[in-house]
Amino acid sequence: MPRGVAIPDAKEELFSATDRLLVREGPEGLTSRAITDEAGCAKGVLHNHFGDLDHFLVEYALDRLSRSTERAAMLRERAGTGTVEANLTAAAVELFGPSTLGLSSLLVSRPSLLAEAQRSGPGRSAFSNVELTFAEYLGAEKDLGRLPAQADVEMMAFTLLGVVHHVFFTSGLRPLEPVQVRRVVASIVGGLALQGGGPT
Repeated sequence: MPRGVAIPDAKEELFSATDRLLVREGPEGLTSRAITDEAGCAKGVLHNHFGDLDHFLVEYALDRLSRSTERAAMLRERAGTGTVEANLTAAAVELFGPSTLGLSSLLVSRPSLLAEAQRSGPGRSAFSNVELTFAEYLGAEKDLGRLPAQADVEMMAFTLLGVVHHVFFTSGLRPLEPVQVRRVVASIVGGLALQGGGPT
């Protein structure tokens, strides 16, 4: 796109350009010029919309965290379909997929950015809403009799996401292997469901 031409949705163009740069160059490749060049827009666009690179990256992180929450929310719609184990595995793999890889590497490389996202109202809700979504899904499956009545769905969601998060970061921020995630899910959820005699 020629320089100086107005972009209908400059914010999303810049965010998408940041996604691509994080995958290709890593966090060290994020400069104002690199982002605007990747987006195909004038250098001043980023500063006109966000003030400076730091504010831009905060907004980018909050937006991508919010999108992760939206993707996780789709898990609730799977209650009563397929198997509990398969549904949780697919949701966790998607949640910690390639789109999360770039964001995670950015947050790890910039602790101040992570702290700012955690302090922000939208950031706090994004972190907590994913766990809430998993717990609500498990609660729906319990109501349907696909998990035992004594299942502590809040603790199951907390434990599952904590373990998967640990696996993701100790694997070098690489996309998760479905087989590995399924083993985690089976150990946390499957064993409890089998004790209750319900299907998973």
